[in-house]
Amino acid sequence: MYLTLSLHRALQQHPDRIAVRCGKRSRSYRELVERVARLASGLQRIGMRGGDRVAMLALNSDRYLEYQMAIPWAGGVMNPCNIRWSAAEILYSLEDCESAIVLVDDAFRPLMERLRADAKCIKAIVYCGDAEVPDGMIGYEQLIADNPPVPDATRRGNDLAGVFYTGGTTGFPKGVMLSHTNLCWSGIAALGEGLGPADSTYLHAAPMFHLADMGLAAPHWIQGNTHSIIPAFSPEAVIEAIERDQVTHTVLVPTMIQMLVDHPAMRAGRDLSSLRTVVYGASPMPEAVLDRAMQALPGVEFVQAYGMTELSPLATINPARYHTREGRKLGKLRAAGRAGLCVELKIVDADGNEVPRGTVGEVAVRGPNVMQGYWNQPGQTAAAIRNGWMHTGDGAYMDDDGFVFIVDRIKDMVISGGENVYSQEVENAIAQHPAVAACAVIGIPSEEWGESVHAVVVFRAGQSATAQEIITHCKTLIAGYKCPRSVEFVDALPMSGAGKILKTRLREPYWADLAQCVA
Repeated sequence: MYLTLSLHRALQQHPDRIAVRCGKRSRSYRELVERVARLASGLQRIGMRGGDRVAMLALNSDRYLEYQMAIPWAGGVMNPCNIRWSAAEILYSLEDCESAIVLVDDAFRPLMERLRADAKCIKAIVYCGDAEVPDGMIGYEQLIADNPPVPDATRRGNDLAGVFYTGGTTGFPKGVMLSHTNLCWSGIAALGEGLGPADSTYLHAAPMFHLADMGLAAPHWIQGNTHSIIPAFSPEAVIEAIERDQVTHTVLVPTMIQMLVDHPAMRAGRDLSSLRTVVYGASPMPEAVLDRAMQALPGVEFVQAYGMTELSPLATINPARYHTREGRKLGKLRAAGRAGLCVELKIVDADGNEVPRGTVGEVAVRGPNVMQGYWNQPGQTAAAIRNGWMHTGDGAYMDDDGFVFIVDRIKDMVISGGENVYSQEVENAIAQHPAVAACAVIGIPSEEWGESVHAVVVFRAGQSATAQEIITHCKTLIAGYKCPRSVEFVDALPMSGAGKILKTRLREPYWADLAQCVA
C-alpha cells in the first residue's frame, strides 16, 4: 500500500476529471499528476534524498495538496507544520525531525525568514506563494517548470510517510510517525464507512496540516474524487465554496458548524443543496446546535468521528442514523460511536485488562492504523503502545451495543474549538511568570468553544499580577489558542495525600450541573 497509488488509478481511469479547485485555479488529474512528478523531480534536484523530512508551513491551497503527494512520490517524508503554533514550537518540530526542506507561503514567509537562521537542519526553502520569489528562496512554480517528471519512488507499506507533531504533556510536541500502511488503512476504513462515495467533491475547510482533514480526505483520494480548497475556515468561505464547486462532503468541528449555521449568509437564500455529508469530531455535537444545523441544512447527514493523530486518525464512527430525531431516541447521540472498520477497541483498567460494559476506563485501540511510534522518543512510545494496543489517555465507557462514550481525559487534555490543549504544557508556561508559585489548568464549559482553557493560580509571597498579564505572558511562550481565556487566583490548590493537585475538585463548580465532565 502506498499513498500515491490513488493518483495512478485516477490517471488511468479518468485523467480529465477535475482533481482540484482552489479559487480561480482548477486542474485535472492528468495535470495534477504531471505537476506532482515534476515537483518531486525539482525537490530531488535541490538536494532531497530518500527518507528526508520535508516540511510545509502554509495555509490550505492546491499546492498543499500537491505537496502531500509529491513528497512520497519523491521518496520523502512529510512534516506538515502546525500553523497555529508559536515560532518556538515550529522551530522545535523542524529541528527535532531534521526537516531538510521547508515549503512556505505568503502568510508565513516573514516567520520563516526569522526562523531560518536558527533552523540548522534546513538546506533549502521553497516559496509556494503568488508574489515575487524572495531572496534566498526557491520558486515553487519554477521548480515544476524547470524539471522533467520522475517516476514514482513508490515508498510503501511500513515505510515512513509522515511525522505529524502533536502537543505533548511534557511541554514539548511529539512527532507521531505514520507509515503508508497506517494512512492507507485509515482511508480504506473511512471509505468502507461510506465517507467517500464516488463522484463526490470534498471541501478542505479544516487546516490541511491536521490529520482530521487528511484522514477524511483519504477516501476521496482513493475514489479519485474532486478536492475543493479554501485557505482557512470562515462561514462565508465555506458557503461560497459549496455553491461554486458543488461540494458534497466536508469535515468540521462542532464550533465551526455552529458558526456556519448561525451566520447571516445562511439566511440569504444560498444554494447549498449539493452538500450531502458533514463529518465532525473533537467533541460531541450539542443537541441544540444539531437541531439548528439540520434546519439550516435539510437533507445533510451528520456523522461523528473520534480518533487521534496516533491512530491515523480514525478510531470510531457514529453514523448519521443516530443523529436524526428518531435515531436520537436510541440514546447514542452523545456517543463517539463504535469501533471503525479495521479497528479493535476496548476499555481497559490501569493494568490493561478490559473492564465490564458501563465501567469507565481508558480507551485502547489495536489495528493497522496504530502509529509506528513517537519520533526519537522510545520511552514515550513504550508507554503509549503496550502489547500492540495504543492507550489513548481518554477515559470512557462502552455500552452493551459497543458504543463508546467519552467521559473524561485521563491526560488532562482540554479540547477547545477542536484543538487539543495539554494542561501541563500551559502550566509550564504559566509557571515561568515571576509572580507565580503554583498553578493548575483545567477545561471549563464554553458555549462557543466546547471547552475553554482556565488557569487557577497561586502567587508567590508578596507578588501579584492581573489575569491579562498572565495571559500575555503565556502568549510569548505558546500558541495563542493554548493560552488561558480566564484566570482565577486562590490562596492554595487542593492537594491529595500523595501531594497531587486535585483537578477534579477544581472542575466541580464549573461542571456540576452538566451530565458529563466534558462538553
